[in-house]
Amino acid sequence: MTQTVGRASRLPERPTLDGLEEAWARRWQEEETYAFDRSADRADVYSIDTPPPTVSGALHIGHVFSYTQTDIIARFQRMRGKAVFYPIGWDDNGLATERRVQYHFGVRCDPSLPYDPSFVPQPGSAELTPISRPNFVALCRQLTEEDERAYEALWRRLGLSFDWSYQYTTIGDRARLASQRAFLRALARGEAYTAQAPTLWDTTYATAVAQAELEDRERPGAYHRIVFRGPAGEPIEIDTTRPELLPACVALVCHPDDDRYAGLVGSDATTPVFGVEVPIRAHHLADPAKGTGIAMVCTFGDLTDVTWWRELDLATRVIIGRDGRLLPDAPSDVDPARYQRLAGRTVNAARREIVAMLGDALVGEPRPITHPVKFYERGERPLEIVATRQWYIRNGGRDPDLRKDLLEYGRALAWTPEYMRHRYEHWVNGLVGDWLISRQRFFGVPFPVWYPLGADGEPDYEHPLIPDESRLPVDPTTDVPDGFTEADRGRPGGFVADPDVMDTWATSSLTPQIAGGWCVDEDLFARVYPMDHRAQAHEIIRTWLFATIVRARAEFGALPWRSAVISGWILDPDRKKLSKSKGNAETGPAHYLDRFGSDGVRYWAASGRPGVDTALDEGQMKVGRRLATKILNATKFVLGLAASGSAQVSEPLDVAMLGELDGVVRVATEAMAAQDYTTALAATETFFWRFCDDYIELVKDRAYGSGPGAASAQAALLRGLDVLLRLLAPVLPYATEEAWSWWHDGSVHRAAWPVAANEPGDAAGRGDAGGGDAGGGVAGGGEAGCGAAGDARGGVAADALFALAAEALGQIRREKSRRKLSMRAEFDRVSIAGGADDLALLRAAAGDLRAAGRVGTLDWHPTAGALTITVG
Repeated sequence: MTQTVGRASRLPERPTLDGLEEAWARRWQEEETYAFDRSADRADVYSIDTPPPTVSGALHIGHVFSYTQTDIIARFQRMRGKAVFYPIGWDDNGLATERRVQYHFGVRCDPSLPYDPSFVPQPGSAELTPISRPNFVALCRQLTEEDERAYEALWRRLGLSFDWSYQYTTIGDRARLASQRAFLRALARGEAYTAQAPTLWDTTYATAVAQAELEDRERPGAYHRIVFRGPAGEPIEIDTTRPELLPACVALVCHPDDDRYAGLVGSDATTPVFGVEVPIRAHHLADPAKGTGIAMVCTFGDLTDVTWWRELDLATRVIIGRDGRLLPDAPSDVDPARYQRLAGRTVNAARREIVAMLGDALVGEPRPITHPVKFYERGERPLEIVATRQWYIRNGGRDPDLRKDLLEYGRALAWTPEYMRHRYEHWVNGLVGDWLISRQRFFGVPFPVWYPLGADGEPDYEHPLIPDESRLPVDPTTDVPDGFTEADRGRPGGFVADPDVMDTWATSSLTPQIAGGWCVDEDLFARVYPMDHRAQAHEIIRTWLFATIVRARAEFGALPWRSAVISGWILDPDRKKLSKSKGNAETGPAHYLDRFGSDGVRYWAASGRPGVDTALDEGQMKVGRRLATKILNATKFVLGLAASGSAQVSEPLDVAMLGELDGVVRVATEAMAAQDYTTALAATETFFWRFCDDYIELVKDRAYGSGPGAASAQAALLRGLDVLLRLLAPVLPYATEEAWSWWHDGSVHRAAWPVAANEPGDAAGRGDAGGGDAGGGVAGGGEAGCGAAGDARGGVAADALFALAAEALGQIRREKSRRKLSMRAEFDRVSIAGGADDLALLRAAAGDLRAAGRVGTLDWHPTAGALTITVG
């Protein structure tokens, strides 16, 4: 990187931020500024596993916040000489996409329908039009592609330095190939399995959901006290919020240490209304203080029912179907005639009916309560638990050894901030079952599985038909297994396709492999995997981060990345999380980008430390825009003032300024290396304003002159500006690139990060940055370092001269303001009192101080106090 001769021709007449985003975004793309160097050795690569945002209509300002923070680190590592692998993907399959397509086009998927090549959607119809699965998937692709183009335009405007040639989607060929390959290998190892089991079921979406996708919502309910009869006919009262599940009751459970029921354990009780005998058992999860201390176990009311059913080996009486209604037929041992009063009813309607049927078996009136109810995070109705066949991956929920291993993996990962590791451990320790990865939906990665049909036409789930990896990706609903033809589909002796698709997390958990080209581009994969950096929000530690570790451990026996940097949430003025689902994120990112520019919005994002929830603050955006504008104006002023940066920096004040800047470089570098971009920005910004408001004012009269003193000031101005532009570049890419282009060839974002004096650095780090004409670290020109260049004092004392001079000038200015004088007003005589060492040091800048303060004579008065200025 070299300084360009004749820079005056590049200086605009009036610097402006207007138009910079479009111009530089285009040039960065044309010049491949952020292209990944495929020839770099793994040791020289910094690879980033970026979260693929869900394609669901629009991004919100929270996305801008967190993605900017990762981009700042990517830019820093690139300037440090790393070949940065920084891909972007789109999470475009899943329930959210399907829901959006349904209402956008007015359709619903009916897999039984044939493909209609002439189908044209008619949005706005009163009812959803049923269409085939291929037609529905085509509409999903169409809408997500439109959304992705809008997302890309926003990301480019924001200045995110992705290498767009490595863009991927979670429904694309590469993702389907990786997902199906990983699944088949997990199946071969026994880590993936299918089972008919109680399943959390969302009746709105008609699909199973996983534990990681649950959320509790406070909902009104009521306790109903119901009387069962013990073995001698004695009453046993239980409290329940779900009396409609009485036909599904399979046991009563109390705590082993509860003396009230100790004599009943091992005997049977009889249910009211239906007269079914159920065992009375003891289990440690029964809470003696809850209700009457004895609970009704039903198949299935909640997850505790599932635990009791499994661990106590209870019977099964399922009554709720996938549509959320009670099944038409009574379960075993339940009187069909009485059950018919409930059959086919919704849960709420069945609850009202059973209350009427209980009669004297209902004690008192229902007692209203408010209690947490399980919902799917995107769902609208409470979850039910129904018995279905699903695919699972072992995740430690039922395997203590695997759970311990996954905890150790979490401890081996470098967390920023470190306390986020505890959220990971809390999740792992709280798992109650394996990871359910199948979904009864349509737009997703299909399971590459068929099942043989017996002579009776029933599927043989124990002997699935699987393709060779060379055939992947496959769609079993349109492709056929080896040895069969399409004519064999659905007939006895033939085959049937697995109808389900993988949960979106089952695909997203492979983003390092998908982006890195696993088994597709082995050369690339060897250069980027395992990745260096995982960036994500804290609420998906339990889903994305944990699931990615599960998959990487199983396939590679190692972590998928070296570090995880966790972002916080954006909060609205009421300190609530900003999200589209909560309705407080209606103002899109474009609104803020239009008002404050990308640099202004990025500045605000950099104010939020990793893991810390941050308020949406337009004031910070205004400050960021002001800083970006100042960069342009200050650069033009310095370039118009300073002729050359190659001269010796010899004057004490110039040496002191660069010495202080050297310390800023150290602080910023250490902070950025620790992912602490906020501290790096604060240190740099504080010094930048001092450079503009104090240093330039102190030396500009001298810089306008001639001789060694002028040359020293000019060189220091250029070197200081050069370093500051590089320090600010990761946060404010547009303003710094524009200012840099006025006097350098090439991009500031490909310049070397500044290296502090006497710090180790490779040749590229110290010689490619362009710190003055000759280039180098902060010192520039091959000098030993800012604090020692040409000054006998050296060390900390010499560096303090800049602060002393700035303080003295500030007091002179304040005195002029107090007297309501122009800053150009002159003072004949100014007295400076202070410590002897400070005054001795400050005398070295006396000429600059007199010129900047418009002072005729400076009088020096050693005292024991702080530096004080007196006029007259």
